Amino acid sequence: MSGLSGLTAVVTGGASGIGLATATLLAARGAHVAVLDLDPGAVPRPLLALKADVTDDASVRAAVEETAERFGGLDIVVNNAGIGAVGTVEDNTDAQWHRVLDVNVVGMVRVTRAALPYLRRSSHAAVVNTCSIAATAGLPQRALYSAAKGAVLSLTLAMAADHVREGIRVNCVNPGTADTPWVSRLLDAADDPEAERAALAARQPLGRLVTAEEVAAAVVYLAGPEAASVTGTALAVDGGMQGLRLRPATGS
Repeated sequence: MSGLSGLTAVVTGGASGIGLATATLLAARGAHVAVLDLDPGAVPRPLLALKADVTDDASVRAAVEETAERFGGLDIVVNNAGIGAVGTVEDNTDAQWHRVLDVNVVGMVRVTRAALPYLRRSSHAAVVNTCSIAATAGLPQRALYSAAKGAVLSLTLAMAADHVREGIRVNCVNPGTADTPWVSRLLDAADDPEAERAALAARQPLGRLVTAEEVAAAVVYLAGPEAASVTGTALAVDGGMQGLRLRPATGS
């Protein structure tokens, strides 16, 4: 499948988890891919590894410019960089609120803003933001994280409206609980990691965690020419968590 041949993509937070899976799949489909990350040292070839901090405008602009110069343009932006937070509104400090919103929301603004001059010159321009089930479902102990992802969902819709007549499509993916390094760290910190993993898997109707590769497949679809009529859409990859309300399972 070479539908992305000749296109260039940047993926933020692409050194691990969903970001790395997305960057790898984009490259496999024929795209030139630059990974922007705080620590891109382990990013494998043929991906272009660039150190960048989405909270630093100059850092972002330099990385986006280097990508466009290296590959002769820019067509796809995957805003995936993000950090997590645990707790109710009582638990996170003002500094934590500012930090998470700066990375998860304003970071997407910085990257997209830097990319827009190049996207406007592309005939296949697309932006895909990594949102979350937390934007559309009330999850316990995720007040700050949910607020940030809710902002990402609204930002996606606003960006789609702003840039549709420029030929730039903007969408997001809403993963459920995914088997990523961040979730693994949460599990490691739990009193009973195995029980916590089982509980997270059970709250998704499919009965398991979402894989990074499954989320990546959705991102790549939204980024590619096959989704040319898709904009302003949130694509859930959540094992049915948002839309399904199953009756309790009964024993045999």
